[in-house]
Amino acid sequence: MILIDNSKVLNKGIAYQPYSRKQLLNVIAAKMSAYPDKPDHFVDWLCAGDEFAGQDRSLIAQAFLPRHLYGEYLAHIWRGALATCRQKNISVSVLQDTVCDLDVTESGVSMHLAGREVIHAGTCVLATGNQLPGNPAIKHESFYKSPLYFQNPWNIESVNGIAGSLPVLIMGNGLTMVDTVTGLLENGFNGSILSVSPNDYNILPQRHSLLRYTEISGELSENIPLYDLVRLVHKHIKKVRSLGISAGPVIDAIRPFTQTIWGNFTTEEKRVFLSRFRHLWGVARHRIPLTVHDRIQQLRIDGKLVVIAGKILDICESSNAAIVEYYDKKAGEIRKTGVSRVINCTGPETDFSKLDHHVLNSALHKGIITQDPFRLGIRPNTATFEVLNGEGKPQPVLLTLGGNLKGELWESTAVPELRVQAVALARWLL
Repeated sequence: MILIDNSKVLNKGIAYQPYSRKQLLNVIAAKMSAYPDKPDHFVDWLCAGDEFAGQDRSLIAQAFLPRHLYGEYLAHIWRGALATCRQKNISVSVLQDTVCDLDVTESGVSMHLAGREVIHAGTCVLATGNQLPGNPAIKHESFYKSPLYFQNPWNIESVNGIAGSLPVLIMGNGLTMVDTVTGLLENGFNGSILSVSPNDYNILPQRHSLLRYTEISGELSENIPLYDLVRLVHKHIKKVRSLGISAGPVIDAIRPFTQTIWGNFTTEEKRVFLSRFRHLWGVARHRIPLTVHDRIQQLRIDGKLVVIAGKILDICESSNAAIVEYYDKKAGEIRKTGVSRVINCTGPETDFSKLDHHVLNSALHKGIITQDPFRLGIRPNTATFEVLNGEGKPQPVLLTLGGNLKGELWESTAVPELRVQAVALARWLL
């Protein structure tokens, strides 16, 4: 077995090796087991360690814990897996390199590495995770080569070493924006922060993380049309709100059915969802711990964080500052402001044709992989994880999982989906 990855966090992943010790999981510990058949595994691991010795297990299970702790948990699992492999004489090699190109035949896959080596394998799994955010279209796209621009918000360099009194501009106002604001504050930035996004700030807190709502499940069907689903969700949200409960438990109740419902939507229903309901779903689905939400709200009240609903039109560099031109929806006018740096938090790029010098771009142009009509991920046979080629044929030697399945499954990036897929893919390989 050969694992090829150019990152330094192979056994943890970027999300769980954050530069901030204060970035929290958005889900309580009780729901974060890495194993679908061992729901208490993460909490058991926590309680066995020194940090939580003697503490109330039920409180630990309900807590929103630091993300770096989950990274340590994954590293623990990784070390255990390597030990098992040694016991069974299974060879595991880790190459810190980048796969730049693929060639696929019926007998296997050839992977061309940046270090010029070519690796041949009988089977290859594309576990490429999230890509960097895409660069929004602006007039002077040369700015994206400026040292004042940070395309990777998960790199500590994006929040370090900020000089001067100018504000920092964050593109986007979702969960990554929240993490970036946390990182800026933790690394000593005391200035103001601007966040520009097509949508105003409406991130919701996790208010009822332990409440299970089941009534809606009896009215769901696998083939429910989009607008019937919208009406059904609105009905149940209205019902729980009349009892002083937020919409969160209703959205959580839909989660187990989401992949099937999405798969049965027509192409037109998916298009309407993406254009009209995607943002609303994202707001309801991706909520943050209440303590983090309170901190962000206080920053807004204090004027330290200013969220602008609008569109960035242009950015250019001038005298160690970036001059940003944007349309302010609320004011109904175009404005300009100077900032010390720009951090891209718009979310991972999923259109592989826009990934310069990337293996997925190359594979797409070669017809080794294809994308769904909305360019959300790779088209697979979801039952076998086999990647479909340009002719629509499954390739038994090339498999994928995780975020690459978003176009087919919609929900395919969080722990509840990833742990199930990992087990199923492993069984398929065996």
